[in-house]
Parts: sequence; structure tokens; C-alpha cells
Amino acid sequence: MIDQSILVLDEGTTSTRAMLFAADGTPRGTAQEELTQHYPKSGWVEHDPVEIWEKTLRCARAVVEQAGGADRIAAIGITNQRETVVAWDRQTGKPLARAIVWQDRRTADFCRALKDAGREEMVQEKTGLLLDPYFSGTKMRWLLDNNDAVSSAAEADRLAFGTVESWLAWQLTAGERHITDASNASRTQLLALDGDSWDDELCALMGVPVHALPRIVDSAGALGETHSDLFGAPIPICGMAGDQQAATIGQGCLAEGDTKATYGTGAFVLTNTGKRLPHSEHRMLGTVLHQLEGKRHYAIEGAVFVAGSLIQYLRDTLGLIDSAEQTEELARSIEDSGGVVIVPALSGLGAPHWLPDARGIISGLGFDTGRAHIARAALEAMAHQTFDLASAFAADGCAWTGLKIDGGMAANDWMAQDIADLLGVSVTRPDFVETTALGAAMLAAVGCGLHVSLEHAAGTMIGSRQTFDPQMDDGVRAARLSRWEAALGKV
Repeated sequence: MIDQSILVLDEGTTSTRAMLFAADGTPRGTAQEELTQHYPKSGWVEHDPVEIWEKTLRCARAVVEQAGGADRIAAIGITNQRETVVAWDRQTGKPLARAIVWQDRRTADFCRALKDAGREEMVQEKTGLLLDPYFSGTKMRWLLDNNDAVSSAAEADRLAFGTVESWLAWQLTAGERHITDASNASRTQLLALDGDSWDDELCALMGVPVHALPRIVDSAGALGETHSDLFGAPIPICGMAGDQQAATIGQGCLAEGDTKATYGTGAFVLTNTGKRLPHSEHRMLGTVLHQLEGKRHYAIEGAVFVAGSLIQYLRDTLGLIDSAEQTEELARSIEDSGGVVIVPALSGLGAPHWLPDARGIISGLGFDTGRAHIARAALEAMAHQTFDLASAFAADGCAWTGLKIDGGMAANDWMAQDIADLLGVSVTRPDFVETTALGAAMLAAVGCGLHVSLEHAAGTMIGSRQTFDPQMDDGVRAARLSRWEAALGKV
């Protein structure tokens, strides 16, 4: 198996990708396709499950070919956009509705009703999560209440619910495996953090039938194998984790206190809390980091809903930039943002504010405002939101002594330096920023025996880093944060 590769299926929000890794972490191949975003109503975000599967399969086949055939692949690791819900028919394997994406806000009223009924304390105590449309359980409830095909399938005991990794595992195994790993299961609000399986009280609260849910498994191990028709021969599935947990592993945040931030479509910060059950008094989230041989490690998480999607909005909707890379050039072309501040609440505000109905604003506009000011303000918004998270983490006793960053936006040197400046701590970035895929590869490598532990995999597969040390004057930092607080107050 030494010469064999790990195939990672990295199913994100805006694209699906297959990547090939050697046992030492060296990338060997990749294929990627964009996913269509559907916005049927304000605040609604949907994906087509068939498109997800077909594009994932095309990418996987392309990379299997690059590897030289299925016999050259030791195992598959799956990582995915979390909280996105797929409903399908167990008998036909066909989806019953479009997938409701994690960004979707349609269940805000239901979450508000549960809060008003005094149920949030119980939910948070059990799951580590707050009542918010972000999580999967209320999305499942909405589908049952509003889609006849879903409710009919539930009545006939044919309904399968799952997040995206479950949908992919079902398709890869031709319906043999309806599974989710503990890291993804912990994002549904249907699993108690210390529970072995789905929680009856939580499922009853959300109105979700337990029999429609997948079996909860480890994040690494013998999880199934692909149907031989897909790639010419079966390939073992040996790793599975939600994208942010995978990125935490891929950053080598394996010791208690290690912290990473991923800047992709959204921005997600996780601090490893080890075997200690996470608890937050400042509206952070508790989550399962991974489960190996039935034993769980946990993390505290802060989730920002809009990061890279703000840059995509400037490019695709407003037409202010031609490419994401252009934002760095524009940010460097001016001394400051000219007082322009963007609060990117395009799909509500996540941690630590949790305002699902908030709307984004651009403040401080004047006749001298140009697109460079807006582009710079968009990048500054990443540091502003990260600072809010850092303050909340510190209040929960998890102060950051440093921060490891990754994700597509992390390639922007100006943004990386700005985050270090505003936080006042050193920021490190791996030379290989696609740590989500790398983390899934590490899990699969452990699951199939290429590495004996995640620590061993980290020592072999994680490469070198670049460090950004804080340089900003205290007065400049204070003025920036004051403007941010003022703009945030308007939201």
C-alpha cells in the first residue's frame, strides 16, 4: 500500500472536487466542477442532489484515471459542506427535493418559536448548539411539513435523511451504506454530544423520525466500499468528516488548545478541547472534532456565515472585481478603506451574534469612495468578524495564543497580515492551504492503515508554514474596531 494514493471527495458549497494524495501528503492530482446555487426565495439556498452526485462522480473518475486505476487507490476519504440536508427514497435512491443548504434561513420562525417556548437551554446543553436555521434538524422538519413527497415517503417508511456525506456514501455503495460520522452527526441538533446514537428527545422536538436517519460511525475505519461498477473495482471508504473538522485535522490541531480558522464560503474557527465536553457561556458552539474507535474528541467552534461568498458577491452580482485575487491588489493600492465598513450579513449574522434576520450593510460611503475602498473593506470584514470570535473564545477560557489559517481566501497575503494585525497574535498559514482535503486524506490514511494515528499522519503529511506577525499600531487598531462596532450596531 506504500505506493498507493488516497482519493478525497471534497464536496463544498460552491464546487465539488476530487483530490489525490500520496501517503506523505503530496498532492498527486485533482479535478473540480462548480455547483449551481439556487435561490428560489429571499434567504433560501438550495442545491440539486443529482448534480452533486453526478459532478462528484465525474471528478472522482477523472482522478482515479490520473492515479492509474482503482487498484492504485488505498482508500477514499469524504469531507463535505455540513448541515446541508438531502432527502431521498430508500427504494429508488432518488432525491425527493432539492437539498436545503447550510446557509438557508427558511426555518428562522420555527427556531424562534422553539426559543420562545424555552427549549434552547435544553438543546444547547445536549448538543452544544444554539437554535438557529443553520443546523440540519429544523431543515428536516421543514421538508416533512412542506414537501408532500418527503412526508409521503416518511409515512411509507421509505424516507432517508442525511447530510451530504451520507448522500455520497449511499450513492458510492449503491445503497449499501446509510451512514454519517460523528462529526457530521453533531451538527444536526439531533445528537447529544455524549450520546452514542440519535437522541429521542431531540428528534421528537424537531419532529424527525429516527428511522429515516443514518447510522453514526467513526470518522476513520472500514466504513464501506464503492460499488465495483463505479471505478472498475471496489475502493474502501475509510475516512469521513465535516469540512471544518477535517480542516482542523489537516492543520494538525490535534492537541487541546490548538486553533484554526478556515476562510472559505464562510469562516469557521475551531479550538480543540480534547476529550473534555465543550461548553460555552458566550454563544459559541460545541461540536465533535472526530471519533476514533468509539472515542470522541471535541472542539469549540465559531461560525461566520459570509466570508469568501462576500468576494463572490462583489464579483458576480455587483461586478466590482474581475477575480477574487484582484482584491489583494486593490487593497494594497490605497492607504486605508476611507472609512468604509462592510458588515457582510448577507445570510444573517452567525457567531457570536446569532441574528438570522440581519441584513448586510456598507457604511461610510462618500463621493471619494472607489471600488478599491469597497474591496479593502470586504477583506477587512474578515478580520473584524474573526476579532469578534476571538473575544468570545477568550471569554469562554479559550484565548488564542496563535491562529492557523487555511481555505481559499487564506492565500491572500494582505488579508492574512490584516488578521494578524487586528488580533495582535501571530498567524500561520500552511504552504498547502487546502487543509480540508488533507484532513480527510489523513483520516482515510489512518482508517486503511497507511498511518497508525492522526499524530503520525500529521508528522508525515503536513508541510511547511508561513508566519505573519502583528505590526499594526494600537491606535489604528482601536479606530478600526470602533468603526466596526458602530457599523455592527446599525445591523
